[in-house]
Amino acid sequence: MTGTLPTQFKDSDLSPLTRPNALGRFGKYGGQYVPETLIPALIELEQAAKEAWKDSSFNSELNHLLKTYVGRSTPLYEATRLTEHYRKNTLKGPRIWLKREDLNHTGAHKINNALGQAMLAKKLGVKRIVAETGAGQHGVASAAACARVGLPCTVYMGAIDIERQAPNVDRMKQLGTEVISVMSGDQTLRAAIDEAFRDWVSDPENTHYI
Repeated sequence: MTGTLPTQFKDSDLSPLTRPNALGRFGKYGGQYVPETLIPALIELEQAAKEAWKDSSFNSELNHLLKTYVGRSTPLYEATRLTEHYRKNTLKGPRIWLKREDLNHTGAHKINNALGQAMLAKKLGVKRIVAETGAGQHGVASAAACARVGLPCTVYMGAIDIERQAPNVDRMKQLGTEVISVMSGDQTLRAAIDEAFRDWVSDPENTHYI
């Protein structure tokens, strides 16, 4: 439950049943279905991720930022009153603990993923980041991660979501991120994802999609 990465991770730790094959297939469970133009970028990303796991300097920097920038490790909190509520008629009810990821910088668990991806994109020499968001927390996390590593960030967000999540839109803009209002489709997360993918597909060599 700490903020460090599994530095002892090895490829052999994952069985063939829990990882995709060379074609991106997870056995009978399907697999990687993306536009063909993105396949080279995904192959490059996968290789870079494998190398990053083995790179002690990359891991040290990420672990350092997870501690000093993100604020990990986040504590476990025992929700005693909630536990009492479910145990009031029996002693066999659950004992409830909460992992306080809301205490991370930007207020959610999303910064853990966004920061690692932004660092990896920087390592790959990517020129810009695109992302999408609905409620806004992933957008804020992506914006913060990009601000930290020095990459320009564009976040696509449905027009309806922009209206109802104005505080998060303002936070993204304060972090230097361009927020693009998506007027197509249902003007919510689904439409924002479509537009972010269109952007990524248009220039996969210089763009990374968080």
